[in-house]
Amino acid sequence: MTSHPQIRQTKLNAGVRLATADDIPLIASLTNAAFSIEAFITGTRTDEPGVAEMMQKGIFLVAENPDHRVVASVYIELRGSRAYFGMLAVDPSQQGTGLGRLMVEAAENHARQHGCSFMDITVLSQRPELLPLYRKLGYTETGTEEFHPNRPLKPGVKCHCITMSNPL
Repeated sequence: MTSHPQIRQTKLNAGVRLATADDIPLIASLTNAAFSIEAFITGTRTDEPGVAEMMQKGIFLVAENPDHRVVASVYIELRGSRAYFGMLAVDPSQQGTGLGRLMVEAAENHARQHGCSFMDITVLSQRPELLPLYRKLGYTETGTEEFHPNRPLKPGVKCHCITMSNPL
């Protein structure tokens, strides 16, 4: 199967490519759907201006299904010899299919191609179920840091970030 050079076809029938400004509404919508489980935050996880602002500091990769519908996204920021990924979002109807792993691998490959030796992520303490998933991908806890939400937390909720890292 021949594909566009920026799109890598996978066994999941998803092509991963660099997001463009045209993808901003899709990324915001997908992220809010995927993060709707985070009931401890007031409102939605992000919005179009927030995604656009992130694109000024880093990039997003998106995965498309064969119908060219965006079904997953991930944010990547290069930080010298380290890279950071966050806002990993998979369409709720596609969760459990391996798309999350595909996107993490794509983010790590992007970082390697840019000379990074480590990939970092922060996991919110309110989402402890994510820690074993990232451990299975080779990430280990390296510390904690303060959480600076862009939306208010619900009253009485305490939350911090758990930092994790993986050598590339």
